[in-house]
Amino acid sequence: MAAAVADSDPAAPATSVCPHCQREIPSSNIDLHSVHCARNLQKCQHCGEMVPRKLMDEHYNENHAPLDCSLCKQTIERESWGLHKSEKCPQRMVACEYCEFELPAVDLHEHQDVCGNRTEYCQTCRKYIRLREWVGHEIQCHINSNGSAETSSARTIPEREMRPPPPVRPARPAHGSPHKRLLFTIAVTGIAVMVGSILFQRDESF
Repeated sequence: MAAAVADSDPAAPATSVCPHCQREIPSSNIDLHSVHCARNLQKCQHCGEMVPRKLMDEHYNENHAPLDCSLCKQTIERESWGLHKSEKCPQRMVACEYCEFELPAVDLHEHQDVCGNRTEYCQTCRKYIRLREWVGHEIQCHINSNGSAETSSARTIPEREMRPPPPVRPARPAHGSPHKRLLFTIAVTGIAVMVGSILFQRDESF
């Protein structure tokens, strides 16, 4: 751009491109600049940036050196660090889609195999549904008469507190079955007759 300005403006100083840093330098200073640039600056092989030679190691360590993952102990290229940390590291913490418990990614598959087989009570159809089948269950079974899916303010997987209360056992009869009540009445009547007969005989003896 500087050369173009020089061509359009006769008063502008002529410029030359430094072979080391590729910058436009006034032609009157190009020799001095080139010597200084070659002696003090170095082109980074990774990013092409001109870096002071004494700072090249620092530049490399801060911008290009591989990183050691503190979780899985692997050495990762810096360009892949973001992907490794968010998706690839086997020891990164992830949440179970069924219970939201966080655990290392390497253990997630085995955990979800067990966790997904747990059941929760569906308030709509009054059945216990496996958590891994819950989404499909809602789509297939919870269709209203207009053909649209029923809406629910509840989360996709039902909360534990939504389980129905345990059934209440019917109260036991106070006096047993009718047959037992009949036998009890006969026994009481028989005892009363016997006591009455004894008392009557005692009265006659006097």
